[in-house]
Amino acid sequence: MERSDDVKRRRISWCIANIIWIILFAVGTAVIWTREVDGAGVTQTPELKLFAFIALLIAFIFPLIIQVIWLIINFKVSKHVL
Repeated sequence: MERSDDVKRRRISWCIANIIWIILFAVGTAVIWTREVDGAGVTQTPELKLFAFIALLIAFIFPLIIQVIWLIINFKVSKHVL
């Protein structure tokens, strides 16, 4: 009984972590696409906005990899528990 509770907690924490990452990515994307001038005072053209978005996307690849590994571990642990 105790082990199945651990699996449920892991799944819930995985979902919460994903929701947080999705919100952070959405907010970052909204900031990039709605700003007219960046912190250095450079007027943002569509090309510069796209470049900033790609940089944000690259920054979020690392957490995505961690989340996928975490998901795989959760599946393997849950198979051993059941």
